[in-house]
Order: sequence, then C-alpha cells, then structure tokens
Amino acid sequence: MLPVSRRDWLGAVASAIAAVLLPGTSRALAQDPERRRLEQWVSALRAEHLTSPGAPLGMAAARVGRFAAGTPYQPGTLEAYLREGGSPRAREPLTIALGHFDCVTLVESCLAVARTAFGDGTPTWERFGREIERMRYRSGERGNYATRLHYFSEWISDGASRGLVRDLGGELGGIDDDRPLRFMTAHWASYPALADDAVMAEIAGIERGLDGRARKVVPTDRIASVADRIETGDVLAFATAIPGLDVTHAAFAFRTDHGVLRVLHAPLSGGVVEVTRSTLPEYVGAIRRATGILVARPLWV
Repeated sequence: MLPVSRRDWLGAVASAIAAVLLPGTSRALAQDPERRRLEQWVSALRAEHLTSPGAPLGMAAARVGRFAAGTPYQPGTLEAYLREGGSPRAREPLTIALGHFDCVTLVESCLAVARTAFGDGTPTWERFGREIERMRYRSGERGNYATRLHYFSEWISDGASRGLVRDLGGELGGIDDDRPLRFMTAHWASYPALADDAVMAEIAGIERGLDGRARKVVPTDRIASVADRIETGDVLAFATAIPGLDVTHAAFAFRTDHGVLRVLHAPLSGGVVEVTRSTLPEYVGAIRRATGILVARPLWV
C-alpha cells in the first residue's frame, strides 16, 4: 500500500470493516480477542525484559510485529466512518485494532503496544488508544480529518519535534527531497473527505505549509553502505518519484539472528504481516519508482 496518504485511495475498494474505537465514538470497543492480544503481547514483552530501562523501543516494537505475523492486511479502516456517513469536519473517531493492519497502522500499533507495556501497570485498551492518538495526529491532538498526519514524512517530522522518534536521514547521508507535496489535492476524487470544500482547503493549506521542509532520503544505491547503522525496529518509509507524493510504504527494519537486514511490514501484496525474504536494499531496489528510504528511530517518551 502507499502509506498514510494512500489509505483513502485503497479504502475505496475495502468492504467489510471491523474497526475498533475508543469510548466517546458511536462504535463498539475492542472485542475480547483483541483485548486479550494486547494483554498477552504486553505480558510477553515484560517477560522478555524488552521494556526494561535501556532497552531500545524499536526492539520491543519489532517483537510485537513478530507476534502479529500472519495477521491480515486490511486497508481503509481509518475512513470507515466517512463511508458510514460521518463528517470529515467533526472530530475524527479514533480507530484502533490488533486483528488487522495496513502498513501504517502496523507501525503505529506495534509502537503503541510497546509503550503501553512500559512500566508495570495493567495494560488497558484506553492506554493503548492514547498512544496511537499521539502518534497519528498533528501535535498529538485529535481533531477533524485534516489533523491526521496523512503524509508519512510529516508523521516522522511531527513525531521528531515531540521526541517520539529521531529522524536519522541526515546521519545516514540522506539527500534533500524538497518536491512540493500535492498528491492528495491533485487526486482529490480518490479522497471522499476532500469533497467537502472546507476540508479540501485545510488539506491544501497543510500541503503548502510543508513546502520548504526537505525530506532526507537515503538513496537506493546508498542503502547497503549504511545498512549496518540501521537497527531492528527503526521505522522505514519508502520514498517515491511519484509526483506530489513523499513515500509509498512504511515498515520496520528487522535484523535476523544472522545479522541480515530485512523488512517487517504489512504488505498489500501477500496480505499478512511478515518479514521479507529479501534484504532491505533488495526490497527497495524492487519497488517501482522508489528513490530510497526515510529512517526514524522510535524513542521512549
């Protein structure tokens, strides 16, 4: 899937949605199997001491990703409320789930489970939801549709500004990608929310506000040379040459027991959470119109 900005695009073909929301919305809380998943995964992280002081957050998040292996890919869950008649001007319901993922919700969910596991308190669905909320929305404040971080490069930069991640692009020799981001407004017909003129204007303003904020992209042909500096659990975003768009997929880096760097992700092709057979450089090299990767290291905050 193309990451955040393509959620709506792929959502047009989604059918039955089993989205799960926090209290305060018109929809039900998580079903028991999903609550049990949260409790089991948190217990496992704590038993393996992956949330101990000094343990990297990325290791814990990637471990959650491994727990989730085989979980089905499902696009369009964040737009389900729009398809059901909700307004993009109203406060957006917080959709969370552990029984299905798209590429970005996998990244968010794994990090949220790991952060929920930190400490020794009882893991709750509400705590898990709060962790999702502060990653998914600009400045961590959930408002209407436009407050969601639709461009994944902004997901990284906004999170970096609040200490949730560290952008590694500069450290890894990334080069500037300063192309204007206009994909959503240029393809407004693929985004039902943008049929609303006020929301369209908000998104257009956000796009213009991102002008001049260059994204540090590690070029495809340089990935192998910096691979030893990428750790398990680092967040990866796959940069693209598609006009107006920043990235086309999001994932975690995953290093095997033998030290081989692969990709842990929820792919549209294949349909379940998995670790790739190909190495990270091979995986990026096979993506049509890929230009490289953005890399961010998640932090305990």
